[in-house]
Amino acid sequence: MGHKENNKNNEKEKEGKAGKSAKEEKREEQEKQREKEEHKDSRIEETGQVTLDENDRHNKIHLITIIGEIEGHDNLSSSSKTTKYEHVLPQLAAIEDSKEIDGVLILLNTMGGDVEAGLAIAEMIASLSKPTVSLVLGGSHSIGVPIAVSTDYSYIVPTGTMVIHPVRLTGMVIGVQQTFDYFRQIQNRITGFVCEHCKISKPRIEELMMETGVLTKDVGTILVGQEAVEEGIICEVGGISDAIARLHDMVDKRKASRDLKQNKG
Repeated sequence: MGHKENNKNNEKEKEGKAGKSAKEEKREEQEKQREKEEHKDSRIEETGQVTLDENDRHNKIHLITIIGEIEGHDNLSSSSKTTKYEHVLPQLAAIEDSKEIDGVLILLNTMGGDVEAGLAIAEMIASLSKPTVSLVLGGSHSIGVPIAVSTDYSYIVPTGTMVIHPVRLTGMVIGVQQTFDYFRQIQNRITGFVCEHCKISKPRIEELMMETGVLTKDVGTILVGQEAVEEGIICEVGGISDAIARLHDMVDKRKASRDLKQNKG
């Protein structure tokens, strides 16, 4: 009788430990999830970046936002919304080196900014071996145009805008001829990059740059939504669901191609 009671007590003790263990595991899991969410929130707040990894395709998509003014070597005022190229470039290098990240989504709502910094970001995105998709939201103006076209595929929302204008500098310029020559070199780099990564021709983009009847007190052209597609700058009109779906398809095809090569090898 005493032996049976001891067995029952041992079984109850084991059940209690098992139940406690299950509760602890659940609590630990909830704690990990909370920390993960907090990390995501702080990352978005600090850098405007996050990894999208909760989809049913099990793909890891890294999201980068290009917003406000693209900051170059000079710091802008603390009240300005900026994208710092010294933050974006290392992240792009880390993405290329990572085995975890499958693709990159670029969201743009920028007024433009530093030419050299913008071109550096565009060149880095264009040189990634992983699938990339861009989505122009409010606008992708000036040096934002090369960034928008630097990805493998590009979208623009119906109300999104792109302002195309020649390279310029505010204020008085000394050494006019030398300045014009320098600006022309920069402009050729920009137009060359844009034409290489989308369907617009160089004569046409230069024509849009020098248009005088569109922008008040300035030269250049504003393209809205479908107009940017018709000019051959952006691939398609669409929104976030289109951009993410396209990127997942590109990632899946890349994975399938890689698996096929491995099987053949």
